[in-house]
Amino acid sequence: MTFFKRLMSETTPQREDFRSIELIQHTVQHGVTPELYAAYLEQAYHHVRFTVPLLKLARDTCVAQGDESYVAALEEYIAEEEGHDEWILEDIKALGVDSEAVRNGQGGFACRVMIAYAHYVIEHISPYGLLGMVHVLEGMSVELADNAAGSIAKSFGDTPPNAFSYLTSHGALDIEHVQFFEDVVNGIQNPEIENIIIQAAQDFYVLFGNMFRDLSKQLPST
Repeated sequence: MTFFKRLMSETTPQREDFRSIELIQHTVQHGVTPELYAAYLEQAYHHVRFTVPLLKLARDTCVAQGDESYVAALEEYIAEEEGHDEWILEDIKALGVDSEAVRNGQGGFACRVMIAYAHYVIEHISPYGLLGMVHVLEGMSVELADNAAGSIAKSFGDTPPNAFSYLTSHGALDIEHVQFFEDVVNGIQNPEIENIIIQAAQDFYVLFGNMFRDLSKQLPST
């Protein structure tokens, strides 16, 4: 069994818990209100804007450790992720929401905790732990783009705004990223590092899911 397959297997319970979150289920089946979609994009912005800084932090740590192969992989991730936060702000603006207010604001509690934990993993456990976060966010981005983008657009009626560039493009890009990720982790031959990545991924499924659990509170009562 490759390490990627082991990673998928050992994170199955957490992934299924994520998929069962009320907001995820509701969005796939019914879409969401413009207000709730904007609220999702706001939280997305406040974690995506930290992606490149976190990748650079992990890279710099690995440079000090002399791990050239992981440094090269992180450099490729950095080049691909630059500017994705600005896509989100453009989508927010297209919804008629003040994108500058979002830029100057802060993420919700769940978002802040996830980013803080990412720093902790890199600085106090291993920079390889960031691959757990990459696995969760990229994998779930593909699922959200494939399963939810169409339903969200339909909930806007016959003339949906041009506010789906992040959701759709990010998902399409991450299909390639997932293959790249698979190649990176399958190149790891250290059981200790593998266990760190698995634990981090399990944790990030919960932490990323908490962001959606908080947003679920904004769903209309049934």
